[in-house]
Amino acid sequence: MPSRANNERAARDGMYKWLSLVAAIWLQSITGTNTNFPAYSSHLKQVMSISQVQLNNLAFANDAGKLFGWLSGIAALYLPLWVVLLMGAFLGLLSYGLQYLFLSGQIPTAELSYPLIFFLTVLAGNSICWLNTVCYIVVIGCFPSRSRQVAVGLSTSYQGLSANIYTDIVDVVAPARTSAASPQMPPPMAGRRANTYLLLNSILPAIVSAVTAPFVKDNMARCGSEDADDPNYLHHHDHQNDSRCCNDDEEGASGLFGVLFAITIATGIFAVISSLGTISTGISPVYDVVGMGLLLLAPLVIPLTATIRGSWLGRWWANRQQRTQIHDLATSGPETGNGHHLGSGESALVIMKEGDGQVQRQQQAAGGLAPAAHDQAILESGYGDHCGNISSAREDVGVKLMLRRMDFWLYFFMYMCGATLGLVYLNNLGQITESRGSSRTSSLVSLSSAFSFFGRLLPSLLDYLFYRQKYMISRPACVVALMVPMTGSFFLLLNSSNLCLYISTAVIGVCTGAITSIAVSITTELFGTKNFGVNHNVLVANIPIGSFVFGYLAAVLYRREGNGDGKCIGMECYRNSFIIWGSLCFLGTNLALLLYARSRSFYSQRSTGQQQ
Repeated sequence: MPSRANNERAARDGMYKWLSLVAAIWLQSITGTNTNFPAYSSHLKQVMSISQVQLNNLAFANDAGKLFGWLSGIAALYLPLWVVLLMGAFLGLLSYGLQYLFLSGQIPTAELSYPLIFFLTVLAGNSICWLNTVCYIVVIGCFPSRSRQVAVGLSTSYQGLSANIYTDIVDVVAPARTSAASPQMPPPMAGRRANTYLLLNSILPAIVSAVTAPFVKDNMARCGSEDADDPNYLHHHDHQNDSRCCNDDEEGASGLFGVLFAITIATGIFAVISSLGTISTGISPVYDVVGMGLLLLAPLVIPLTATIRGSWLGRWWANRQQRTQIHDLATSGPETGNGHHLGSGESALVIMKEGDGQVQRQQQAAGGLAPAAHDQAILESGYGDHCGNISSAREDVGVKLMLRRMDFWLYFFMYMCGATLGLVYLNNLGQITESRGSSRTSSLVSLSSAFSFFGRLLPSLLDYLFYRQKYMISRPACVVALMVPMTGSFFLLLNSSNLCLYISTAVIGVCTGAITSIAVSITTELFGTKNFGVNHNVLVANIPIGSFVFGYLAAVLYRREGNGDGKCIGMECYRNSFIIWGSLCFLGTNLALLLYARSRSFYSQRSTGQQQ
């Protein structure tokens, strides 16, 4: 019968929806290959005999690939997502693979030129955009607006674990053996570890992409309906049964998200503990790899639970449908069974239960429409879906129209003066720590990585709590709340205390990660989901631009305060940079506040619609 088929389809789609989220989590956990650049940059400098300036240019090239990230968005508009995914994996396999072959000596170094390595580094950075674009589109398509930020934040938070995952594997394949008498690794061992990083950067994303490609689906939008794009869908689909599926799915999703949050937090804590040498000393790195592997497999519990729950709920509803007859009586003035006259255009939903002659009538208050007609009216209006959900986007625009909108440029420079500025600080953290006379660079890098991970997770956790309470929060308002403490942290760095350094690093790490996560939802809400792949990649083009401008400015100021050998020690090295960065962050806060004011009515309407 149709209802049984609908229930079976809902259960199947529910399983694939959560499997797609797990696939996105796995992909995000290995897409941070650019964070491994410092691990092999010294070996690259030695083999190629290049200067520090040329090495800094390669670091810029590592981010410059994002300038061409919009190509992946265009490809996603015309090609199946699994093809886009495999294309990105191939670009990474080619670019990192050639670098590995050059540095490992399997290709003669005579063929190795600086322009070629620069091009391969740009290509490697661009490959990440293809994988990220697929992950974002899959998660956005699988989940409705009410839970979208929760799903996006959960998946993107795993990107903060990439460096830890790669390091754990390298420690197994090429362990670092040092001693108190010789804390520095011998050059051959350092070279082997550098080559291992490049090899993993090449093959690991390709392997994971091949495994997850079957679960990357284009047609999981509209509560997972495979028939949503069917022109006859509105006429033949069981709207009442579908609304019931959507509502029950939201209730079940809340519990499943709670379990996934617990798994994600446990994974983050394990990653932090395994990265601290003082705790993990004496423990084989194999245990770290096995533990992380099991925690990455743990999210598979979610689709399994969703399948079991969906099958049980589907059977229960099918049995209930066999005992219940539902009639949607659309009348215009005639009298109902108990003598009540319906007004013009009013509709009554009458449920007649077999065996007891009792008639229950439910009338839809909104415009006199029955639930099915109400949901269909919202869908046909273009402001919602067949589940009765209010649209998650203010408008769907293409990139040309987006570039002519004031909101985009407010958003663009807000991101540049926020998340991008935070990334510039974190990229310069080693030199900042050295200039302040501290030897705890590794602990600060570990601290920033951990807080960046939990920062990416924070927006989805807050959204999950508000989601359960049926409230909607304004994303630009969240960015304002994040950039205020971030601004204060840059000025706090003017204090020479190590405690201030640690506090500022933690705050900047949290805020940078959180803004990066929130940005995905802001793009979909302001400019729609149809052209998200292109629109969001145009936005993140500000990262290499800001990284080059802000980083180059800091380098000039650092060089001016330094001595003849290019090194600078003292608070003066970055004092002016901190003042400039803090002022730019304050500017970004005001831009975010202006964007919030311009989009306030849209978020107010969404919040009102969600509470109804």
